Amino acid sequence: MVKDIKKQNASTVKAFPLQMVLIVPFVLQIFAAVGLVGYLSFKNGQKAVQELADQLMDRTNSIVEQHLNSYLAIPHKVNQINADAIAMGLLDVRDRQTLSKYFWKLMQAYDLSYIGIGLTTGEGAGAARYDGKTVTIDDWGAKLPNNGKNYSIDKLGNRTNINSNFDYNNFNESWYKEPIKAGKPIWSRIYSWNGASEPYITAATGRPIYDAQNRLLGMVGADIHLLKLSEFLRRLDVSRSGQVFIMERNGMLIANSSNYQPFTEVNHQIKRLQATDSPDPVIREIAKQIQQTGHRFDAINEPKKWELEWQGERNFVYVNPWRDQYGLDWLVVVSVPERVFMTSINANNQSTIALCVGALAAAVFIGYFTSAWITQPILRMKLASQAIASGRLDQKFATSNIQELNILAQSFNYMAEQLSESFTALAASKAELEDRVEERTAELKTALTQLQLTQAQVIQGEKMSSLGQLVAGVAHEINNPVNFIHGNITHLNEYTRDLLRMIHLYQERHPEDDPEIQALAEEIDLEFLTEDMQKMLSSMKMGTDRIRSIVLSLRNFSRIDEAEFKAVNIHDGIESTLLILQHRLKDKPEHPAIAVIRDYGDLPLVECYPGQLNQVFMNILVNAIDALEEVNSKHTQEENQQNPSQITIRTSVSNTQWVEIAIADNGPGIPEQVKNRIFDPFFTTKAVGKGTGMGMAISYQIIKEKHSGKLECFSTFGQGTEMRIQIPIQQNIVN
Repeated sequence: MVKDIKKQNASTVKAFPLQMVLIVPFVLQIFAAVGLVGYLSFKNGQKAVQELADQLMDRTNSIVEQHLNSYLAIPHKVNQINADAIAMGLLDVRDRQTLSKYFWKLMQAYDLSYIGIGLTTGEGAGAARYDGKTVTIDDWGAKLPNNGKNYSIDKLGNRTNINSNFDYNNFNESWYKEPIKAGKPIWSRIYSWNGASEPYITAATGRPIYDAQNRLLGMVGADIHLLKLSEFLRRLDVSRSGQVFIMERNGMLIANSSNYQPFTEVNHQIKRLQATDSPDPVIREIAKQIQQTGHRFDAINEPKKWELEWQGERNFVYVNPWRDQYGLDWLVVVSVPERVFMTSINANNQSTIALCVGALAAAVFIGYFTSAWITQPILRMKLASQAIASGRLDQKFATSNIQELNILAQSFNYMAEQLSESFTALAASKAELEDRVEERTAELKTALTQLQLTQAQVIQGEKMSSLGQLVAGVAHEINNPVNFIHGNITHLNEYTRDLLRMIHLYQERHPEDDPEIQALAEEIDLEFLTEDMQKMLSSMKMGTDRIRSIVLSLRNFSRIDEAEFKAVNIHDGIESTLLILQHRLKDKPEHPAIAVIRDYGDLPLVECYPGQLNQVFMNILVNAIDALEEVNSKHTQEENQQNPSQITIRTSVSNTQWVEIAIADNGPGIPEQVKNRIFDPFFTTKAVGKGTGMGMAISYQIIKEKHSGKLECFSTFGQGTEMRIQIPIQQNIVN
């Protein structure tokens, strides 16, 4: 019959377990909320990274552009000054000695490599820093050979000694010919050579000069040291994590923020490099990727922004053309890796995910036990109903702590009694009918048929009534969560004590004067009941206190309300973490208990992020427990008893300004090659599905970056492992 009922129910509607109906919608809501929070956090992080990158690159490009405008304007200003002085007759171009001394004076005021003049007669003079420091004088006549001399000078600019002789012809030099041909101030070319003490890469400028009658006299020129641009780029804030470099339209490097120079030395000769050949891998790869995206350097005429991938990492790249009125046309490239902005964002995302996962786990845990508490009486009623349906009518349903289920139980018990009485009456009628079988056989058959129909109707009616009350009670009970136990235990305890006081007072006033009361007291064992009731209430209060203690410990561990930087007791965090892991430390059939030895020192309150520090304790203790369980699983019970597993936690104050927390185990230890990588992200020796390899990496980041401390691993293979944490008692820098 029971099988028929199950078959009938299965054929009419798809049924789900009540516990699943209670848990699944609740968990789905929590999961949806967690997913939405994580998604929004991720999208906001991406948007913030993009905005920060654009602001940083725009500001850097503006600084570089301002420096180029001011720095590269110097040689043209000097040429303008010299040309105006000659046109006004203040300088005599034929007096080369006075000219060279004047140029020496200008070299004291301006950080240039060369200032000079070349005349249409073939003569010329100039002042130069060939070694980067000392100014010397060049003077050459029109008649070759050996027409030029280089002089040392004294502190007043007077010529002293001849350093060298050389041949020089103005008409063969580009720095002379190009300004004369252009008829206006221009940049003639970029020179590179190996100086006496350092390499040189200079840009040369030239400007035609005329006399008072506007007749061409020649040109004045000035050279500026371009390698000083690299020194400027290295001092930019962005250069600590990204790269800034300047190149010509043909891809030739001018300057960069890298520690590598934008040139190479071949056979003691300076050779400039293409950006795509730079020894710095970042500059080289970015230049190549700009070309691979289909953008030629000479075709970039407006600012461009790209997001380029290199070695699995996204780089923000900003390319801006820079030009001046004298013919320079360069490209300024700023590159910033995404990781510069993602460190803090990733840490916040991980904390958010950890808190969301913890909330989800707590919700599932509470939902499971709440639904189990509600469904257990219903499951017992289902079994009793199936027993009645199979013919066992002596079923009684016990009462419950839930008011609605108590009403349902009373209705069920009443139904069972009615069915039992009905079957008894039917049995009596059947006996009476058997005595009169010969007389009224036909009537008996008819009556029996009617009784059977009545019986079926009664059973069906009682079943439908019971089912209706059951559904109504459960529907009502779902909307009334049971939160009364802990609050009512105190009142119940007080009521019980009052009743017991009343009984004791009654016993004192009327000692053994009523035999009926005395008999009832002996029957119910009043003395035992009194003692056991107090124990039972104490046990119930202890149980609820234990639940509250566990919840408090969970809160203390996660410290949701203490996520800010504050001074706390380190020992409280350690003890909360140990309480969370107590189930793994206890003795189990598959492994023996793990002893925890506490060697706590007298620590002051320590300034820290409590929730993050507890996460570090959790990661270290879980790793220690995993290691001990692994070694215990490989040993026999006898071996485990001879060498019991233990974890030692030691705390102390170091150098009056630091606290040290050491967590050691007597496990198998860590091999040297593994120990060197223990703090690497995603590195794990655990089986697939048992570890992500992020626990110790995150712990190292929390201690080092968030608390300005140290996290070190000391281990000898086969002799155990010790993780040592050192953090300052007071933080000087707020992370």
